[in-house]
Amino acid sequence: MSAKVAAQKFSFPFSSATRLSQEELSQKGCIQVKALSLQDLQQSPSLSSAGSVRHDAAGARLPLRPDPSQSGVKLSVDGEDQRPATKRQLSSESAARTITAVKKSAVRTEAEEPKPPKPKTHPGQRAAPEKRRRRKDLFASSEVFHRIDSHAIRTGAELKEKCVYDVKAIVQKITKGARNELEKLRAIWVWLCHNIAYDVKGYLGQAERLTAPEEVIAAGCGVCCGYSNLCTEMCREVGIECQEVPGHSKGIGYRQGQSLRNVKSDHLWNAVLLGGQWFLLDACWGAGRVDMEHESFVKRFDDFYFLTDPEEFIYTHFPDEEQWQLLEAPIPLEEFEKRVFKTSAFFNMGLRLIHPPHAHVLTDDGEANVALGYPRPITFTHEITQHQDLLHSGSLEQKDSTSSSCGLLTVSPRSMKLQILPPASGVYDVKVFARPESATTPLTWVCSFTVECPTPRATEEIPENPFLSWGLQPVAGSLGVTGSSQGSKVAEVEDAVFDLVLKTSRPLMALCELVHPTLDQATAKRCLATQIQPDALTCHVLCPLRGFYRLSVFVRDYEKTDVKFQNVANFLLHCKGKTLGPDELFPPNLGSACGPGTRTSEAGLSKFSHTAAVVSTQQGKCNITFHNQRDLELHSVLSRAEDKMAATPLSRHLFCTYTDSKVTVSASLPDAGVFRLGLYARLSPGGDFDPMCDFVLRNSCERPGPPFPCVYSAWGRGCVLFEPRVGLLEPRTWVRFRVRVPGAQRVSVIGETKTDLKMNKSRVWEADVFSGLQPLKLATAAGGGGGHGGPLGL
Repeated sequence: MSAKVAAQKFSFPFSSATRLSQEELSQKGCIQVKALSLQDLQQSPSLSSAGSVRHDAAGARLPLRPDPSQSGVKLSVDGEDQRPATKRQLSSESAARTITAVKKSAVRTEAEEPKPPKPKTHPGQRAAPEKRRRRKDLFASSEVFHRIDSHAIRTGAELKEKCVYDVKAIVQKITKGARNELEKLRAIWVWLCHNIAYDVKGYLGQAERLTAPEEVIAAGCGVCCGYSNLCTEMCREVGIECQEVPGHSKGIGYRQGQSLRNVKSDHLWNAVLLGGQWFLLDACWGAGRVDMEHESFVKRFDDFYFLTDPEEFIYTHFPDEEQWQLLEAPIPLEEFEKRVFKTSAFFNMGLRLIHPPHAHVLTDDGEANVALGYPRPITFTHEITQHQDLLHSGSLEQKDSTSSSCGLLTVSPRSMKLQILPPASGVYDVKVFARPESATTPLTWVCSFTVECPTPRATEEIPENPFLSWGLQPVAGSLGVTGSSQGSKVAEVEDAVFDLVLKTSRPLMALCELVHPTLDQATAKRCLATQIQPDALTCHVLCPLRGFYRLSVFVRDYEKTDVKFQNVANFLLHCKGKTLGPDELFPPNLGSACGPGTRTSEAGLSKFSHTAAVVSTQQGKCNITFHNQRDLELHSVLSRAEDKMAATPLSRHLFCTYTDSKVTVSASLPDAGVFRLGLYARLSPGGDFDPMCDFVLRNSCERPGPPFPCVYSAWGRGCVLFEPRVGLLEPRTWVRFRVRVPGAQRVSVIGETKTDLKMNKSRVWEADVFSGLQPLKLATAAGGGGGHGGPLGL
C-alpha cells in the first residue's frame, strides 16, 4: 500500500465486526489501532470526507458510512449493506468508540514533510477551496432533464400498472439511460414526486402512517419520512450518498409567529453528496401541497425543491443540526421564526424583499407597508384577512383578484408597494400574489405577513379595485402609454375637480370609469369628460361626494376598432373638501371625445381657438373658432340637462359664421350652468353627420344671454352679421343693420315696411331700420333677378 493511500484515516463503529485481510496485515509497515472519543472525531483535522457525521434520534453526532472507493485499505462492516436506513442508527455508546488504521510509514512521512489535510465534506463545509456551487452551476434550467423526466414518469406509470414495488427493480428501470449521478438523482426525485402522494389521513391520525419503502410504494402515499426514507434507499441503490435531515418546516401545521424552541421537529427531507458537495432536496414538497380546508392532497409538481440553494431553502426548512443549513453563516432558530414566508414562486419570479425585514409587522399610526422588487414586469394582487392560526389553513395557493378594500397596491417599473390600512384593531394575515406580466394563469401566492394593528386609523371606505394595482399598470408601455401626470399615490382632489393626463407613444382610443362606494352609475358618467389627442389622453373628473374614488382608464389602438379595450391605469382619488351639486356636473350624453383631438385632426379641422375640452365663461358668451380645411358641411348642437328648459330653443343660442376656411361658432348662453356644445361634420356627400368633438361650456354669469337671429338655409359661407347680433329687438326703435353677403346684388330688411341696405366701401351692407311691431327678415337678391330670400330672421 502506498504512503499516499495509507495516510488516509477512516472512522467506523467500533462495535461492528471489522475484518482485515491477511495480505493487508502482512504488508510493509504496521497498522495502528487507536480508540477515539466522539469529541476527538469532531476536532481531528485529518478526518477525510468518509468521516462526515450524522445524527441519531437523540441528536448525537454520528459518523457516516465511509466510501471504500476512496481508500486503499479494504474495510467491511458486517450487515451494513443489508440493513435498511432506518435501522442503521448508531447508539451514542457505539458512536463514542472508533478505530483508525494508519500505516507507520505514512505517519513518519507526515511528520517529516507536513501537508495540509485534504478538504472535508462535512455538511455545511465546502468540499474544495473554490466557491460553493449553486444549483444553476449544475444545470442551466430543468429543460435539460426533459428526457430523464419523461422516462421516469412514463416508466413509473408502467411499473405501477404492473404492481412492481421492489425498490431495486424500480430504481434500475427509471435510471436506465442516465449518464451520471445528477441524472440518476433527477430520475429518482421525479419518480417520487409523481408516484407518491402525501398521506393526509396518516398525518391527521385517521390512518396508520406508512414509512417502510415497499409499503409506501404499494400504497402510493406516505408522510414526509416516507418520502425521505424512500429517497435514501433509492439513492443508495445507485451509489449516491444521501442523508435524511430532520428539522422544522413552515408547511402544514405551522402556526404563524409560533416559537419552535423546545418543540420537536416535524419534518424530514434529504441531503445528497454530488461531486464532493452537499445539496438539499425535498420530494415531499416537490410533489404538491395539502389543502387543509378539504383535508386533501393537491398534486402539483414543484421543481424548485430539487437541489434548492441553501440561501432559499432556509426560509421554509430549518434542520435540527446547524451544519445541515449548508450556509457559510448559519442562522439561529429565532431568525428562522421571524423570517417572511416565501413560496417557491417568490424565488422563481426573481422577487426581492425590500420591506419589512420580518414576517410580523406592527402598524405605525394605523398603517403598515410591504415592498417587493422584481427584475421583469410582474402583475400583483393581495389578500388581507383576519388572522388564522395555521399558515396553510383555509387558503388556496392561487388567486385571481382581491376583494380587500383596506390595502393600496401600487407598482412602479421595478418595485411594488402595498399600503395596509386595517379597518379595526386586531391581527391580520396578508398574502401577496403574483405572476409574470405575460402569463395568463391565475396569480400565485408568493409570500405572507402578519400585521398587528393596536389602533386603526380613521379611514373612509376605499372602492374595490378589480384591476389589482394602483397607478400605471405594468403593461402600460406596451399598450402605448408612456407617462402620467399622477403617480401611484393617492391624489388629493381640491375644489372637487381633478385632471389626469396620460402621455402616449401613438394614437389611442380611451374609456374612463369612475367608481365611488355610494355613487350611482348614471351620475358617475356625468363626472367624466375625456379628451383624446394623438400624443395624450386627458380625463377631467368632477367629485359630487366626499371620500375615495377609483378612476380607471382603458385603451386600445385608435385604428384597431375590433380590438378590446385593456386596463392601463387605476388611480385612487380622495375628495375631503368641496363637492359639486348635480347642476354643476358635466351635461349628459357627452361623446367619447371632448375637445379638439385625433378625430378633428383626421377630418381636417384645425387651429382651434380653444384646445381644451372645458371652456369657462363669466360673461355668458364665447366664440370658438377653427379652420375647415376640407370644406366640410358642419353642424353644431347646444344641449344641457333635460330638467333645464330655456325660454327659447337652445338652437337659437348658437350662431355659426363661415369666412373662407375659418369657422366661428358663437354661443350666447341663456343662464348660468353647464352646457354641451356638439360639433358634427358630413364626411362624405349625402352621408350622415358624424360627431367630431364636444365642448363643455361652463357659464358662471347669472344674466341671461339673448338668443341669436333664426338662421335659414340661404345663410351660408361668407355671410357675416355684424349688427344686430341678437334675435330679440326692442319694438318701435331704430336698429343699425350691418351685414356682408357675398355675391348679393341687393340686401333688404322686410318688416312692416321694406328697407334696402346700401353697400359701403368695405362691401358691407348697412342701414338704420325701424323695428316696428312685426318680425324682421333679412333678404337678398342675387344676380339682378330681383328675387327675395329669407336667410335670416329677427
